Amino acid sequence: MNTRTIEILVGLFVAGAVAALFMLSLKVSNLASYGDSDGYELVAHFDNIGGLKLRSPVSAGGVRIGQVTDIHYDNKRYDAAVTISVSPQYHFPKDTSASILTAGLLGEQYIGLEPGAEEETLQPGEQIELTQSALVLEQVIGQFLYSKAQEPTQ
Repeated sequence: MNTRTIEILVGLFVAGAVAALFMLSLKVSNLASYGDSDGYELVAHFDNIGGLKLRSPVSAGGVRIGQVTDIHYDNKRYDAAVTISVSPQYHFPKDTSASILTAGLLGEQYIGLEPGAEEETLQPGEQIELTQSALVLEQVIGQFLYSKAQEPTQ
């Protein structure tokens, strides 16, 4: 092979590697929405959302079923209202609960749905009534330290 052919092949390889890194960065940052179809929206209210962000995953049983589409403060209820989009092939009972969970010790936060036992299912635009806010590490450490300070010394 001559030098020109080798240079062209190396250039194509580098271009492919850059494209692969670009797609990987989109996937890791949850900016890529390819493969996600439009779903129906549900709303959940939380006292504290911690580090939850737009496009954070929504999962049930460890399977990604949607993503967070909107987060805003509700001035009437004085809490955070989180809108999630769920893929249309998944349906959940009306007594489904939503929790803000953390992937790993210091990983990203996501919403986990735990289905209930009712026969009726949540319809688009309805609210998930049972919610559990994010566990804030600083509050847990503060409570631990406070409880240790209150124990009598022997």
